[in-house]
Amino acid sequence: MRQLCVIGSGYVGLVTGTCFADLGNKVTLVDIDERKIEMLQAGRMPIYEPGLAETVLRNTEAGRMRFTTAYEEGLHEAEFVFICVGTPSGVDGEADLQYVRAAAQTIAKTMRRALIVINKSTVPVGTGDWTTEIISSNQPQPVDFAVVSCPEFLREGSALADFMHPDRTVLGSTNRAAAETVAELYAPLDAPIVITDIRTAEMIKYASNAFLATRISFINEISIICERLGADVTEVARGMGIDKRIGPHFLQAGVGFGGSCFPKDVKALANMAQTHGMHPQLLNAVMEINAFQRRQITLKAREMLGGSVSGKTVAILGLAFKENTDDIRESPALTVARSLLNQGATVKAYDPVAMGNASRDVTGITLCDSPYGAAEASDALLVLTPWNEFKHLDMKRVLKSMRRPILIDGRNMYSPEELRAIGFEYRGVGRGYNGAGASDNGGGDSPAH
Repeated sequence: MRQLCVIGSGYVGLVTGTCFADLGNKVTLVDIDERKIEMLQAGRMPIYEPGLAETVLRNTEAGRMRFTTAYEEGLHEAEFVFICVGTPSGVDGEADLQYVRAAAQTIAKTMRRALIVINKSTVPVGTGDWTTEIISSNQPQPVDFAVVSCPEFLREGSALADFMHPDRTVLGSTNRAAAETVAELYAPLDAPIVITDIRTAEMIKYASNAFLATRISFINEISIICERLGADVTEVARGMGIDKRIGPHFLQAGVGFGGSCFPKDVKALANMAQTHGMHPQLLNAVMEINAFQRRQITLKAREMLGGSVSGKTVAILGLAFKENTDDIRESPALTVARSLLNQGATVKAYDPVAMGNASRDVTGITLCDSPYGAAEASDALLVLTPWNEFKHLDMKRVLKSMRRPILIDGRNMYSPEELRAIGFEYRGVGRGYNGAGASDNGGGDSPAH
């Protein structure tokens, strides 16, 4: 059993601490947000993540996990301290490191024994060196420490499984012995461990997320071309994905990527390049395509409703940026909702878990207690988050309750043939051909890249 302190109770911190506790370690999770700590001490989760509540409860009852607002309590017996705080986008897309700085300063002032400081927050290249300088300059008296970069690769909605069954663990440090000690902590996960210098480890995280975002924007660009030329992007992606050099992952055309990682990390990497005198053409294009893909949904709704959404009632199914999470950060669905509201539409919506967060973020949306309640008396229905329950709706009931039979499938969840057969006016994403010559042309607008 090792003694761990985790700073931050967001997705990364709470999942990291919980999973290490589940591996038999003793974990103290520290957060300066008293409300979050009080919730966790009472057995309530500040975030939604499948399986998390049960795992937290199991480990708190076993005495392997506790929660506090006091750094002194967290660091008292700790051998490792994980920095898992937020790094939101700044004005120019740069990563805002104020929370990392605050954590490093407080660790420096509080530590009384040798520590390995592990940075799991997504931070710009060079932050490891910067963190080392902050801790050294803020210690009341010298205490031995080392800084290791260990970027996280957790997907919201499957974060516990991703932690326990990772593709790899990446570790970077100027202190090889410290990196190898952290590797021992991760050894029970039985996954490849990549040990490198600290700046390379930091870049691996950004390069990985930027590449995945690029795949999404690529297939979304292809989807626009498919709509114009009469091809079906779902079949194009399937045909591409069989090729072992390409593979099927992240080739699902839709409304674009969102969440707390991809948008922020692509912007931050582009900012790093620009700051050092480079022109990140591909990264800029990835962001432009992603923004346009969201506008495509509104363009389709406007075209199908006779050229304007003003005075129309539009229902949205799904508000989280993806399924199995309540996270609405950079959610494409909320971008679409705001655009519709700004154009004079009445917007109704339903999401299985994200409506509480959405209600605090966007005003003007009528939140409904079921998908059927959202669809009732609506002029158009937009499906924007691929929750499993949306796949199994009684679509004849949905159709019967609507004022107009317009359905825009932003995730290509449904069969165009089946929905058109029961009476829907159906549009998907990049589905220009449905076997009967019907076109999904989204109104003729083309992206201005």
